[in-house]
Amino acid sequence: MRGHAVPPLLLIAAITSGASFAPLAVHLSPLLVAAPTCTATFARTRFTAVVALTAAAAVLLVDSHDGLLHSPLLPIHIGAVLIVSAFVVASRALHDRDLRELAQVRAVSEAAQRVLLRPIPPQLGPFHVASMYRAAAAHALVGGDLYAAARTGHTTRILIGDVRGKGLPAIDDASVVLGAFRATAQQYRTLPELAASLERSVRRHLSELTPIAPDSSERFVTALLIELPDDEEIARVVSCGHPPPLLHRGSRLTLLPVARPAPPLGLAADTPNAFCLDTVAFGPGDTLLLYTDGLAEARDRAGDFFPVLDRAQTWTWDCPSRLVEHVSLDVDRHAGKNLQDDLALVAVHHPTHPARAGHAPP
Repeated sequence: MRGHAVPPLLLIAAITSGASFAPLAVHLSPLLVAAPTCTATFARTRFTAVVALTAAAAVLLVDSHDGLLHSPLLPIHIGAVLIVSAFVVASRALHDRDLRELAQVRAVSEAAQRVLLRPIPPQLGPFHVASMYRAAAAHALVGGDLYAAARTGHTTRILIGDVRGKGLPAIDDASVVLGAFRATAQQYRTLPELAASLERSVRRHLSELTPIAPDSSERFVTALLIELPDDEEIARVVSCGHPPPLLHRGSRLTLLPVARPAPPLGLAADTPNAFCLDTVAFGPGDTLLLYTDGLAEARDRAGDFFPVLDRAQTWTWDCPSRLVEHVSLDVDRHAGKNLQDDLALVAVHHPTHPARAGHAPP
């Protein structure tokens, strides 16, 4: 606040001092209304009111110097400063109220994000993990993209998904998928069984929405399930219409092969045999990057999509946290920080020398 006090007080002092050197016929006191007006742009209501009263006192001082102490111009000058200041202070008070409401809404949004998208631990078993979420909507912290991870014995299971649509309906659908995954990730022996369970949960959710949401039959969730055993150098994958992740091995970078992806959740069958299980090698030094279509569909000003495979060659792959940060910065450079869709990223690295249990990666 001390720094804020300097500009308006200097302005009042400059006008008051200037009046002492100006001809008596030149009245500078009306200029003092600039002090509270400028103050309201950066200071809170109380300090703006203090500056307004100080400016009114300075009007009295300047007009006394000009010989207007008993002139009808004195009350006019003081009244003009006070009236304008009253409007300025009232506007600032409304603005402060909006700031408080915005802060409360943001706090609620942050709490909702922590509940909906729990942070993934930096280490799951022997694997190093990092995640990032960016909502396309301004000031939003949650949206229709989702991710989650769970430990089941000596296995790590990771889910990433993308809900069709935006806004509150998308958040509602995402919460159903996340809740179902957290509740059942440890109950089923295989990923196809887990995927079938998620399909049944989404179907129940959409059927309950049918009476109040006519578009419920058009809603679905693309999803990708990955299972990483601690004692095997493999990754098991079930895709439900989701973009395949990137696999970095040595100097090679490829899209993870998915032979027969199932339809998105909400449109698929609800039996395990409807979901194809793919198995790929995933050994020490390998890194997987799971992402939603907000990455591939990010556009620049010319309308060109983000070249994922080309840009991925320049990313840092040996550290998951640096990888997701690099990807986010690269997308910003391409799209100018103007994402048209939510973006979720999950990076998983199989270290060459596994960290001890309970020790996060550097």
